[in-house]
Amino acid sequence: MEHEKAVKEALNALYHHPDDTVRVQADRWLQNFQGTLDAWQASFAFRFQSGLILRSFAFARVADNLLHDSSSNLETLIFCSQTLRSKVQRDFEELPPGAFQKLRESLTTLLKKFHKGPPKVRTQISIAVAALAVHVPAADWGDSGIVSWLRDEMNLHPEYVPGFLELLTVLPEETFNYKIAARPDRRRQFENELTSQMEAALSILTACLNITELKEQVLEAFASWLRLRHGIPGAVLACHPLVHAALSSLNSDPLSEASVNVISELIHYTASPSSGGISAQTPLIQVIVPQILSLKAHLRDSSKDEEDVKAIGRLFADVGDSYVELIATGSDESMVIVHALLEVTSHPEFDIASMTFNFWHSLQLTLTKRDSYSSLGSEASIEAERNRRQHIFRPAYESLVSLVGFRVQYPEDYQGLSYEDLKEFKQTRYDVLIDAALILGGDTTLKILYMKLLEANAQTGNNFQEWRPAEAILFCIWAISNYVSVVEAEVMPQVMALLQNLPQQAQLLQTACLLVGAYSKWLNAAPASVSILPLIIRILMSGMGTSEDCAAAAALAFRHICDDCRKNLCGYFEDLYTIYCMAINGAGGYKVSAEDSLNLVEALGMVVTELPLDQARSALEKLCFSVASPLEEAAKEDLDKKHARELTVHIDRFAFLFRYVNHPEAVAAEINKHWAIFRVIFDARPWDMRTMESLCRACKYAVRTSGRYIINTIGEMLAKIQFHYQQHHQPCFLYLSSEVIKIFGSDPSCADYLKNLIESLFVHTTCLMTSIKEVTARPDIADDCFLLASRCLRYCPHLFIPSPIFSQIVDCAIIGMTVQHREACHSILTFLSDVFDLEKSVNEEQFVRIRDSVILPRGATITRILISSLAGALPSSRLDTVTYTLLALTRTYGVQAVGWAKESVSLIPRTAVTETESANFLQALSDVTYGADVNSLIGHAEELSDVCRRNRTVQELVQAALKPLELNLVAPVS
Repeated sequence: MEHEKAVKEALNALYHHPDDTVRVQADRWLQNFQGTLDAWQASFAFRFQSGLILRSFAFARVADNLLHDSSSNLETLIFCSQTLRSKVQRDFEELPPGAFQKLRESLTTLLKKFHKGPPKVRTQISIAVAALAVHVPAADWGDSGIVSWLRDEMNLHPEYVPGFLELLTVLPEETFNYKIAARPDRRRQFENELTSQMEAALSILTACLNITELKEQVLEAFASWLRLRHGIPGAVLACHPLVHAALSSLNSDPLSEASVNVISELIHYTASPSSGGISAQTPLIQVIVPQILSLKAHLRDSSKDEEDVKAIGRLFADVGDSYVELIATGSDESMVIVHALLEVTSHPEFDIASMTFNFWHSLQLTLTKRDSYSSLGSEASIEAERNRRQHIFRPAYESLVSLVGFRVQYPEDYQGLSYEDLKEFKQTRYDVLIDAALILGGDTTLKILYMKLLEANAQTGNNFQEWRPAEAILFCIWAISNYVSVVEAEVMPQVMALLQNLPQQAQLLQTACLLVGAYSKWLNAAPASVSILPLIIRILMSGMGTSEDCAAAAALAFRHICDDCRKNLCGYFEDLYTIYCMAINGAGGYKVSAEDSLNLVEALGMVVTELPLDQARSALEKLCFSVASPLEEAAKEDLDKKHARELTVHIDRFAFLFRYVNHPEAVAAEINKHWAIFRVIFDARPWDMRTMESLCRACKYAVRTSGRYIINTIGEMLAKIQFHYQQHHQPCFLYLSSEVIKIFGSDPSCADYLKNLIESLFVHTTCLMTSIKEVTARPDIADDCFLLASRCLRYCPHLFIPSPIFSQIVDCAIIGMTVQHREACHSILTFLSDVFDLEKSVNEEQFVRIRDSVILPRGATITRILISSLAGALPSSRLDTVTYTLLALTRTYGVQAVGWAKESVSLIPRTAVTETESANFLQALSDVTYGADVNSLIGHAEELSDVCRRNRTVQELVQAALKPLELNLVAPVS
């Protein structure tokens, strides 16, 4: 009674207490209660011959009593039923073998009690019974399994049919519910059991159709069973009473949601390979499709409820998605469906219209991909048929183009939308336009849009006084830019001419700037490019002074134009430089942010790349001087007191210049010239991560672009990295070192520098990460450290592998294998894979011998941690990376690695993983050593992972056995 009272009080506080703190505490208490084994015991009390309660827990019958207590309110009933459902799903194995019958009786009693509701409680109890059925073999329910048991219960207790119908509905749904902690083989058995009982289930539902008030519930249950996709012949379903009941309900007002669900599932069922496919289901298709097409008139019926129209649109979309390959043949019958789908697409409500977008995309793929015509044989036949089909569907896609302009038009209340809402509003609505361009061709699509643009201008008055329709069409023209040919000469010149006359409206000008940037390749190829470009630059300058969003679009367009039109712009460097200076200084009302100014830096860098070396030197010197000046001014003051942003905004511009000016000698000259200010910042702010990241990025691009030309500076750069890393451990020092290793790793003249560098960096890093706790505390260092280690294996193995640091860094990797940080974990496992796969990159016997002397004494430990990672030490999302690492280890060490794996798997208790499950995994691993397909190993690794993670108790048991954090790092064999 004490615990029942505590649950009630906590629920009352959670839902009704005015104090947020109290509500949070109550929620935490209830969550803890649900998650404990006590809650399992609290759900039901099972007494055994010993007279002891299950596992000697003191709590008894809390949830059970509360569910039976007539005074329990709805909140209490929902909570207790959820607790019960969760425990059956996840922790059924905790019950002793004899508990099944008592649990089933108790659940059945509750299901009968709540057969009239509350619905949420009844559903939770039904799911609990279904979960119980997943856990135990069919024989435990009687000779024919749970469906026959359920039929007998319904015959014995017809007054409880609504509750039993709910159970019949959720049974197929729980087949694929991975919250249920069942073993994979048992889950497959359960699916087979249900599919074998499909006929019996439909027989029960057919009998229940006679109860009028249960019709909706019966149809929902039918829809649920159809999701199993069991191969019932189409001819049988075509005349089945349940199918006809659903079809007859389509004409009801309001539309029956359950009927729509049934018809939707029938459509998917007929297209499913497991049901025999469309050819086997033709009789059923011939029954349901005409019924759906008869609903077309309702799409334009203004008296129809919106939810009904949405349901009809869903059915049309299902027909299109499921039968797209048939529709793509272009038969008269298929065109009836296409016209109906166009009706749905033209509906003013986007939620309804967008249901068809997937169909138009699938149809486009089917019409354009070669595989759709492979049965025709010759290329001539394929091309002829492709042209015939695309000609048939051109009118439909032309209609789509006209419709999309309306979809992307700003709503009148657009100013009330958030930035994210506006972004989503645009991006999710033009994919179908690209599908149209792929069918019609970009140039044809452009002509249609241009005519719509002229039409919009004429309707709203000349000079685009109403800007929203024009902006929408310009946005569409921007969206298809990749599909318009660069030699298009009919429409694009007129579009570019129109842009110069646009009103200074921010959204309109922003879209115009985006459009200009998207057509940069067209601008470069245009015969009048030289005369057009100055006009285009003026549009972009206007955009930079209109708003921040518009300035961002203009800066991006500026970058695209300088990229594609760089040769034509070489003579305009001084003008471009003036624009750049005005933009970064905010002169002339320009509103370009520091981040967007980098697009301008990149743009100028591309133009400088096209200049002859002498002119490029001068231009780059000018640009670097403008960047260095504010840094030098800052250096005259106290750099320690500067905000990082005051420095990084300029350093990042250096980085972009070094990255995009492809004149190695010129870049090397500039980094050498300005190394003094870099040195000052290195020495003044090595503690500041943001500034160091920015500075290292600039150095990285200088190294990457300059290559050997930077040799005079590289020594001091490495010295700075090495010195400051010892005190401040900035991860960016490691990734800069990775770039240096990539460029200079094989250079004999740099060997001493680099050997000293990597040994120093790795020594300090391994001292930082002597436990998984320390690796977890420094994931960025771990990430960059092992990226660097992999680089060393590829580019300077002669410096890295013979070094004493090699074994230490392997040990550090073993320590950090189970770090939860995704990037750090990936880098560690990739490094270990690279070590195991050493022969792929460095097939030198001396290095392989050293590698083996390090790995062999540690092989058993590495394998145990990898298997522990598969079994739950790492998130399931890392399964592929872990499996590949194990695969690399096994391929290299063969039978020995399989032996390590067998030793590790043998540690797992048989209550967690059976002998058969272990043997299957080990056999797949063994097969890989003899060249078997790796997919078999992947499948068995996934199954082992699923078994070991099926609930928290099992996962903890497995991890306690494998002890991934308990290392045994034996000293290398000499």
